Amino acid sequence: MSPESLLNTSFPNLKLFAKGKVRDIYEVGDHLLLVSTDRISAFDVIMNEGIPHKGLVLTKISEFWFKFTKDIITNHFITANVNEYPSECKEYFEELNGRSMLVNKANVIPIECIVRGYISGSGWKDYKSTGSISGIALPNGLQESEKLKEPIFTPSTKAEIGDHDENISADEAIKITDKKTFDALKKASIDLYKKASDYALTKGIIIADTKFEFGTFNDKVILVDEVLSPDSSRFWPLDKYEKGKGQESYDKQFVRDYLFSINFSKQPPPPPLPEDIINKTSKKYLDIYKKLTGQSLI
Repeated sequence: MSPESLLNTSFPNLKLFAKGKVRDIYEVGDHLLLVSTDRISAFDVIMNEGIPHKGLVLTKISEFWFKFTKDIITNHFITANVNEYPSECKEYFEELNGRSMLVNKANVIPIECIVRGYISGSGWKDYKSTGSISGIALPNGLQESEKLKEPIFTPSTKAEIGDHDENISADEAIKITDKKTFDALKKASIDLYKKASDYALTKGIIIADTKFEFGTFNDKVILVDEVLSPDSSRFWPLDKYEKGKGQESYDKQFVRDYLFSINFSKQPPPPPLPEDIINKTSKKYLDIYKKLTGQSLI
């Protein structure tokens, strides 16, 4: 049997601020408390089953990367130590420990900032049909999973729960924000990707692509949400990489591939996830954390 998963939180003495696909967010004074559940979504549909230990991995790997990249851009992370949280959080220590973080409350910029170093996923699909991704023309003859000459910035819309994110061009993204903000998001995203990607290669991991989110805090653009997690990135084992096909991965692509195999409509209600898929996905999340940080979570 799979270990028990945490699908929802209930903290009666804390004010629920928002509920995302994976995170339950509480308002604590001037700050936010992000609690990562074990929920998993695919194609913007939340599955009925959780992935054991997933919330722990999302929190701890984000903490690792926030500290690793803080020289590139300020982020919203304050602490993941429950003992340092405001007093009203202490009665929920057991539930919060390991799967939550206290962050500064930023105004989120409504763009998903995607950086692609390799051509895969929706980018590969767009390239096959148009020869470009998000309006960026790419060379002819690229193969699936091929490394791009330089990483590209391909923003998408930030959809509400139940809707789908859509790749957009730079011009469309600028209409949502403005030219100065767009340029700042693009530079920070590519700089973050390059630093993380170079580090990951030393651990035998390719970061094929990843998604960042940003907000404004004290009139500055800062990095928010999670960062470089198996929910927001494609992690491929370097020793098994071979262009021209889909890759083995340490992320939720494994769940997507299962849903493809059963012809899931990408619309609710979700089909049940078999125990085997749940357990293998949990192992992939735990494995990528250990490979990147050198530490075990359980």
